[in-house]
Amino acid sequence: MIIKSFEIDKIKSLKNNIFLIYGENEGLKTQIINDAIVKVPREKIERFDEQEIIVNFENFISDLMNKSFFQEKRFIIISRISEKIIKLVNEILDKNIDDILFIINAGNLEKKSKLRNYFEKENNLVCIPVYDDEEKTLSFIANDFFKKKKILISRESINLIVERCAGDRQNLNSELNKISLFIKGKDKITSNDIIKLTNLAENYSISELADNCLSKNSKKTIRILNENNFSTEDSIIIIRTLLSKSKRLLKLKKEFKKNDNIEKTISSYKPPIFWKDKEIVKNQVKNWNLKDAEKLVYKINDVELLVKKNSNNSINILSDFLLSTSR
Repeated sequence: MIIKSFEIDKIKSLKNNIFLIYGENEGLKTQIINDAIVKVPREKIERFDEQEIIVNFENFISDLMNKSFFQEKRFIIISRISEKIIKLVNEILDKNIDDILFIINAGNLEKKSKLRNYFEKENNLVCIPVYDDEEKTLSFIANDFFKKKKILISRESINLIVERCAGDRQNLNSELNKISLFIKGKDKITSNDIIKLTNLAENYSISELADNCLSKNSKKTIRILNENNFSTEDSIIIIRTLLSKSKRLLKLKKEFKKNDNIEKTISSYKPPIFWKDKEIVKNQVKNWNLKDAEKLVYKINDVELLVKKNSNNSINILSDFLLSTSR
């Protein structure tokens, strides 16, 4: 059974005890798990990797079957999974283990994934796909945060915060937590405050790297790569930033095709583009045609999968892609 991530109320009313939640939006996953599925303190949740279960499969099943009269309901989250987890799901169903709630936390799953298809077709299993948050959704969350805090903030500053979250509300919540500590006793916050709070020097470099790559400024792209010692963990942030900016570029190209007016295209874009970014965004629109911009979004998704499969070589893979894209 498929349940959309925005159907939280429907999730709350379900009596199923096995959930597959897949996708890369960890912030949305956390919200769904905490608000709609589990609703217990984090310390009461048992967490396992698939490999831990596979190597001790019989003992794990035996532990699940041993019910204690005094034991509270158990909540188990299983991460880093593959299609091998289907064996466990079948065992849980066959043995009718319905007093334990299981959440299988997966990354992106393709349409042909056996695990995804299995959960989608079976009514006693729940499949919840989560995708990157749209800028509109993140803007709403940020705006609601400042309204509740009764803090004055400009639309440009809201857009700046959202821009730096690369489509993930977990990143947004992290930034809002930092801001929350800063604004105690204040009734307003400026763009300069936001810049200082939400971006360390390396984050500037990542945003600048993505912008110059999309502007086809290969010299500056090479310089940024050479001047920064990006880590394996940074590669995912770089990809997400590049993907977010590429999706914006694609939307702008579609609008530009309609009105053939670059100024109107930039000024009418929603959410509004931060004034400091307008010139480089114009260059991006001028340097890409619509067909290539569409292909780019798909290519970035492919590179993300490649990077995740080859984490030890992720920076080299990503660097090659950025350099070829910037030419």
